[in-house]
Amino acid sequence: MQFIKHIFSYTMLAAALLLTAGCNKALETHKPITDDPTVPAQISKVKVTNGNGYALLEYSLPDDKHLLYVKAVYTITNGQQYEAQSSAFNNVIMVEGFADTLEHEVKLYSVSHSGVVSQPVPVKVKPLIAPIWQVYKSIQLVNAFGGYNLTAVNPERGNLSIIVTKKNVLNEYEADINQSVYTNTDSILSKVRGMDTIDYRYGFFVKDRWGNRTDTMYLNIKPLYETELPKANFSTFILPGDAPQVTNGAALQYAWDGKLGWPYTSFTDQTAGGSGPHMITFNTGALAKISRVYIRPFPEGVRYYYLSTMKRFEIYGSASPSLSGALDNSWVLLGTYTVTKPSGLAYGTDDSNDQATASAGFNWEVDVTAPKVKYIRIRCLENFAGGTNQSINELAVYGDPR
Repeated sequence: MQFIKHIFSYTMLAAALLLTAGCNKALETHKPITDDPTVPAQISKVKVTNGNGYALLEYSLPDDKHLLYVKAVYTITNGQQYEAQSSAFNNVIMVEGFADTLEHEVKLYSVSHSGVVSQPVPVKVKPLIAPIWQVYKSIQLVNAFGGYNLTAVNPERGNLSIIVTKKNVLNEYEADINQSVYTNTDSILSKVRGMDTIDYRYGFFVKDRWGNRTDTMYLNIKPLYETELPKANFSTFILPGDAPQVTNGAALQYAWDGKLGWPYTSFTDQTAGGSGPHMITFNTGALAKISRVYIRPFPEGVRYYYLSTMKRFEIYGSASPSLSGALDNSWVLLGTYTVTKPSGLAYGTDDSNDQATASAGFNWEVDVTAPKVKYIRIRCLENFAGGTNQSINELAVYGDPR
């Protein structure tokens, strides 16, 4: 046993020595390839193209075998110095991170294989408005039901954050990471919910990955009141053009009866209803400013994104609809919606997340500028089977009936 321990110790020692030797060799590769003291030739004919928060520098490379790369050294708006590099096989370099439109000096150096640096070639850049300021100037807030909607545009798709601040117990503004937005999309939309219908005051500023930040704007917010409209007041309101229900048990009023499964569902008949968009209409019993319509799809076994489940649909509202059944000016479009399967799996296959998401139901928000309505019409443009008939296991309507 003692002999085996010695063998093990010697083996580990040998492995450690080999590892150390390997590490030393790897470290040596970071040293200059040669010790040639020759100073590389400078680049020339620099052309500057200014962009939003950055500048592109295009130049002519010298015919110099010693050149390894070109580096740009510059200082951005917040005083931090940065360096950008481009190999000897490329003649363009980008300098970025500027948050103003002032003139800045950039120094371009040629660097040899042995790490020798040339004298700088100074150039002036004058960046265009930075993405953080584009976003900041476009921020808009709209009071919404139970919260607010924040929108902004980010045409350069800059990686940035919209930091939302609110007062803490010390009456000082601090960042709220739950309401702040971190994005690089060109069209920014943030919906904050779960707030009381009282007055709030928040601060908003935009920050980028270089630490640049805008001024802070302070805005007042007062979420709109929202409640569920009583289902006891709902009633069917069948109009000409509405699709008939299937004849083996389903009924429109089952969509708000609080019961799940078959036959307690609204289910239109594809054959009798024709190939055009299928519509259903009902009376909520109250003239209200609608905030959202909750819809739980009907499952075929464990498959929700299947057969008559609506994939693309519209919701209309009316205070006093035309009895002709036409979608005329007595109706207003409250929203157009698309159901997306979270997993992206092929038709007929739902994973556990798909099932949990659909089982919980979907809340479809209504345009906050829409007028008060009493009647709701749901129009299925396409279901998951490619047809137009629709099924709804349960629905609910929320808004302000006051």
